[in-house]
Amino acid sequence: MNDTIRKAAFVAPSSRQLAWQRLEFYSFIHFGINTFTDKEWGLGDEDPALFNPTAFSAKQWVDVCKSAGMRGLILTCKHHDGFCLWPSAYTEHSVKNSPWREGKGDLVREVAEACREGGIRFGVYLSPWDRHDPRYGTDEYNEYFKNQLRELLTQYGDVFCVWFDGACGEGPNGLKQVYDWDGYYEVIRELQPEAAISVCGPDVRWCGNEAGHTRESEWSVVPAHLQDIEKIQEKSQHVDDGAFSRLVRSQDDNLGGRDAIRDAGQLVWYPAEVNTSIRPGWFYHAAEDDQVRSVDKLLDIYYKSVGGNSTFLLNLPPDRRGLIHENDAANMAELGRVLSATFSRNLASGGDASASEEADGLHAAGSILDGSADTYWRPLEGTEQASVVIELPQEATFDTIVLQEHIQSGQRIENFSIEVERDGSWQPLYRHTVVGYKRICRFSETTAKRLRLKIEASRWCPTLSAFEVYLSPKN
Repeated sequence: MNDTIRKAAFVAPSSRQLAWQRLEFYSFIHFGINTFTDKEWGLGDEDPALFNPTAFSAKQWVDVCKSAGMRGLILTCKHHDGFCLWPSAYTEHSVKNSPWREGKGDLVREVAEACREGGIRFGVYLSPWDRHDPRYGTDEYNEYFKNQLRELLTQYGDVFCVWFDGACGEGPNGLKQVYDWDGYYEVIRELQPEAAISVCGPDVRWCGNEAGHTRESEWSVVPAHLQDIEKIQEKSQHVDDGAFSRLVRSQDDNLGGRDAIRDAGQLVWYPAEVNTSIRPGWFYHAAEDDQVRSVDKLLDIYYKSVGGNSTFLLNLPPDRRGLIHENDAANMAELGRVLSATFSRNLASGGDASASEEADGLHAAGSILDGSADTYWRPLEGTEQASVVIELPQEATFDTIVLQEHIQSGQRIENFSIEVERDGSWQPLYRHTVVGYKRICRFSETTAKRLRLKIEASRWCPTLSAFEVYLSPKN
């Protein structure tokens, strides 16, 4: 097992996975013909004339996202109904046959440009299931799908993510499609090599539910079989996602723990994304205007996802005007206010740190306080237990601590605890399992000047790039 653990310690993210992880919090925008039919899944026979968002503003979408601190936006360019939000050259079932912008509009372009102007990243969702196109269920459809991918990946600038689900129901001819996943991936890698391929893809793993639930211990280093195309194909044969969900949904499962990797063979970096909607549905429904998730609930999901070695993909469904509804926008702005107020002042900045052991001067304990994600502390190789004492510039009251590993070197911490010094002795404050990219530790307000982080178990040797201390606002 020691050889397996050492091997696991050196599995690290690709540049595209690292860039994706650093976005942390970003939006899903479900918008399309379903918005105008009050449905979640369209049938594919909808008249494009229904699509007419008379007050559409991509800038408003981006402004709402930014108000909450989001750093990206993924647009549903085509959902299961097959209706395209750009004037695709390969189908007539698109905005070019709608009254919106007199048939001359390109909603994908407007959103991509608004993201670029607003300083956030743009991503695309393209449903592989198409209930409209008569080619669905044939080899010809795979070529059609790849041609649409090429349009989206060559006409709208840099794309940070291509997001796939594996929904696979019947098309208008009663057939189901065998998806050419490898062919789809080849197109993406050729045209947008730094785009993460998410969920039904090799770069980002679904957390296993759409409710915002997270695992207590979420490993980014997992057995390669979780990434296998056969598992993705299994998902794609079930419209309700049931088979695939059972592979990864259990909140009790520790997918990368020692037992899970013991006989795994190949290990891969395959981090988790938590996706959920701000409303019960994914598309806008006026009947849900009073069911928008509260700020407290959104904060809870944020702390458990972003603060639990995952990312947070939150859906914001615009209404028939083409605007994110006022209720959703208000909660997003308040969420952003609370997060900004919480993390605006790092109480550990300017403090001192000393470790039980340092590998060398380049990996000194002070690196965890310098604000750089590229510098880090670590002990000697092979030291799996170590501790760091942090002395704040002055005694302070706090309720939040942020820890970050140097994941460019791998994910290694398995168990840790935090203590505070009171009356000359160390008192327990918080304990947990994995850290990974980020662990946000939340606890009751406490006051102290000296804290101690104890790495109780790790793989080969732990790393730490950040130890930050905060106090959240009272209202």
